[in-house]
Amino acid sequence: MQKNYKFNYKLINSKNKQFILFLHGFIGNLDEFDEVIQLLGTEFSYLTLDLPGHGKTQVLGEDKYYTIEQTAQALINLLDELNIPKCFLVGYSMGGRLALYLTLHFPERFYKVILESASPGLATEPERLERVRKDEQIAKKLTRCVSKNEFREFLLNWYNQPIFGVIKNHPEFVSMLESRLQNQPLELATSLRFMGTGSQPSLWEKLKDNTVPLLLLVGENDDKFLIINTNMAEIDKLAQVKIISNSAHNIHLESTNEFVQNVQEFCTFSPKT
Repeated sequence: MQKNYKFNYKLINSKNKQFILFLHGFIGNLDEFDEVIQLLGTEFSYLTLDLPGHGKTQVLGEDKYYTIEQTAQALINLLDELNIPKCFLVGYSMGGRLALYLTLHFPERFYKVILESASPGLATEPERLERVRKDEQIAKKLTRCVSKNEFREFLLNWYNQPIFGVIKNHPEFVSMLESRLQNQPLELATSLRFMGTGSQPSLWEKLKDNTVPLLLLVGENDDKFLIINTNMAEIDKLAQVKIISNSAHNIHLESTNEFVQNVQEFCTFSPKT
């Protein structure tokens, strides 16, 4: 049993079906991929969880246990506890950065990996320092959200960012917002400070040594991540980019059926080991 984490997780075990571990993005929770899982049905078994700083997962101890390095090791320990020696892995945004870190550091644990709107972090120290500065500004805004209404206003502003396209027009946006409001702003601030893009180590140099097949999903309206993922595929020979039409950053919400189809097609084999 892990002494520094009390993970809130959900396990759906379909007999003799391989597991998919889903990792949500910043401000998400273990329900992030519920509709995807419902559509996939009994083709797979599933593990979803609240990442540190999100939902009902508890971090016990120092702030360092929110970092990507510590969180990755904790997830491997959780897989061991649940007797899941190897699985498929799907990560979205922040969860995608974590998924890539897991892939590159624990490749023997994953058959194939799908990264949705993800990145390997920032390549240079000046870029990382500037991102840490910006993330600290966002974290301070979160710490000032002392009421539900203030937190709601923060979220509405968050989804005004260009990478999210017109997600606020989506019929499921209101219900997604309600789910996001279940998080605790102070915990989210800590997560951002210790597992934000500027805080994590750059993974760009490690991409060339990757040994796990990667599917990089990116929305056609997410210009920033189109460039990032194209560059990733040029470095990593086991990575393929799939551009999803009529989507921005949150593909699994905006283009759920196409997202599910990509998961089905990419994870079709029945591995023996």
